[in-house]
Amino acid sequence: MRIGLLGGSFNPPHAAHRAISQFALKRLQLDRVWWLLTPGNPLKNHDGLHALNERAAAARRVADDPRIDISCLEAVIGVRYTVDTIIHLRRRVSGVHFVWIMGADNLAQFHRWKDWRRIASDVPIAVIDRPPQSFRALAAPAAQALMRYRLPENQATRLADQQAPAWVFLTGMKSNLSSTGLRNPDGSWRTA
Repeated sequence: MRIGLLGGSFNPPHAAHRAISQFALKRLQLDRVWWLLTPGNPLKNHDGLHALNERAAAARRVADDPRIDISCLEAVIGVRYTVDTIIHLRRRVSGVHFVWIMGADNLAQFHRWKDWRRIASDVPIAVIDRPPQSFRALAAPAAQALMRYRLPENQATRLADQQAPAWVFLTGMKSNLSSTGLRNPDGSWRTA
């Protein structure tokens, strides 16, 4: 089983989350993608963060694909950091090849994540291009530190089977939708 992990606040979930998931399913030849809804991103302000159950219900409506599963695992196991989520999954789920999926905007600040080097050593990473972040992301400290482990894009289907660290930068997914752009000043959600 090959499962992509897409973590985030999903505040709100939107069509680009679904499009990124479907793009990853195809390009990485994944069986499923799990949306891991965080109780609260440690690097973000939580003002205007909707309740987890509200975000999960909205995510289920937006996902609209039987290969995309919505999970509030981090709230259940009591963690907020990606590294802890990955450690938990690797210890408790056997026979699965996980791939962490992130947008280029996240790669640009990946070096700020708790134990980012451990994350990169524990699970292969697929980075989805998010213009105009491409060049900034590829020049960022984490991308530079991991450059020797980067697979050519034409080998993306091999990523899930690679020993970490391994990563690929996937181009061709063009969407400028963002959860930040879909929030009103009062924290309520606009529709995509």
